[in-house]
Amino acid sequence: MSERLVDRRIIRTKRMIRDALTMLMEEKGFEAITVRDLTERADINRGTFYLHYEDKYDLLEQCEEEIINGIKKLTLKLNLKDALSFDGQKEPFPFIVYLFEYFHENSSFMKAALGPNGDAAFQEKLKELIKNTFYQNILSNLQQEDMLVPIDFLIAYISSANLGVIQHWLESGMEKSPREMALILARITLLGPRHVTGLYSKEK
Repeated sequence: MSERLVDRRIIRTKRMIRDALTMLMEEKGFEAITVRDLTERADINRGTFYLHYEDKYDLLEQCEEEIINGIKKLTLKLNLKDALSFDGQKEPFPFIVYLFEYFHENSSFMKAALGPNGDAAFQEKLKELIKNTFYQNILSNLQQEDMLVPIDFLIAYISSANLGVIQHWLESGMEKSPREMALILARITLLGPRHVTGLYSKEK
């Protein structure tokens, strides 16, 4: 059997197991899931499961790390110069479009993992990733003495607000396209809640 065929089978098996995990998290919550539940839903034997994962916690960890690593790869496309000059009013920032396209591709698992029956730790991982990405690529190049608020509060606000928008989009059925969501998020983040509600223009 060729190495390529073996690799394809492994990828297919892991995808089936991840899909089983996703569906079961939606149905009964992660803590209630057993390895037997997973193998029955994925239609594989226990030996096959343990060939790839130590237990259900290892499975969840690997699935989450796959998502995190995918996002990290996308951050390589983030251009600092473009990010600092982008105003976010008419066109979506390409990097954010890439992110929402990635979220859309992995929406089933992300919705389950970020939902009430998922893994609270996954939310913290994503928030930490947003914090690090935003700080390392943008805020670290700004003069903190010129800022109107302490940088740690700004980062905490942005990471929580961004994740909240992503979660709402996933939970509400993703009616908005990745491009539309990129524009919505950019406007809220770069212009601020007061501006996007129209209150700012009315006060002038």
